[in-house]
Amino acid sequence: MATYLTVTDAEMVTPRVRRLWFRSDDLSAFAESVHTDRYVKLVFPKAGVHYPEPLDVKAMRGSFPAEDMPTVRTFTALFPDVERGTMAIDFVMHGDRGVAGPWAANAAPGDRLIVNGPGGAYRPDPEADWHLLAGDESALPAISAALAAMPADAVVRVAMLFDSPAEAPELTLPAGGEATFAYRSEVGEDGALEKVVRELEWLPGRVHAFVHGEAQEVMRRIRPYLFRECGVARDQVSVSGYWRHGRTEESFREWKAEFAKAEAATR
Repeated sequence: MATYLTVTDAEMVTPRVRRLWFRSDDLSAFAESVHTDRYVKLVFPKAGVHYPEPLDVKAMRGSFPAEDMPTVRTFTALFPDVERGTMAIDFVMHGDRGVAGPWAANAAPGDRLIVNGPGGAYRPDPEADWHLLAGDESALPAISAALAAMPADAVVRVAMLFDSPAEAPELTLPAGGEATFAYRSEVGEDGALEKVVRELEWLPGRVHAFVHGEAQEVMRRIRPYLFRECGVARDQVSVSGYWRHGRTEESFREWKAEFAKAEAATR
């Protein structure tokens, strides 16, 4: 469902993550949304291009010049309140790179965006013996939402990768929760998150895992570790890449399609 979001406020969650608060006249699409990884598609029009109203990206494909198509980016939707018509989205700042980050860095009350959604597929299983949550900055919103949805006595292990200690958030953990952070400034990038996950104590019982972040590490490193070495069943894991080094979201979609095709060929 497409609707407009209007910026009402902003705050810095970490030195590189800016949270924008929005209001909408219609968030009814979220009424049945129970997933903690709920996501939306934000539509960023190209400057100087006139678009039909209402702006429907799907309907425009094939009949609108490709170079003039709006840019679409995927983000986790936080704290949707259908009655109040409010929600928040966290944006990771990457300087002048990209589309969504620069827009969010300069967004002010009154600025508007078109949003489509929500989607989602994961919510912590209350029947699991323990939970594993792993990811980088891009997974912080979904991991925070998952923690908030867990009972006070849940057993959870969190593994996350950030640029530096200054960027580490204060997570609200249940009584049986522990968080381990790694920092690129200290350990580098390659395999850093996988190393943290491997060093975690593997607890007894049935695990329910949520592992999202940079695609190469999540899909090529951590995913095989969970399935092949730990023997975790596929229905116990939500695992996917949110982004890929050196790729826009458009080219990342191509990477994911190629990965899925290669996976299917090996089955």
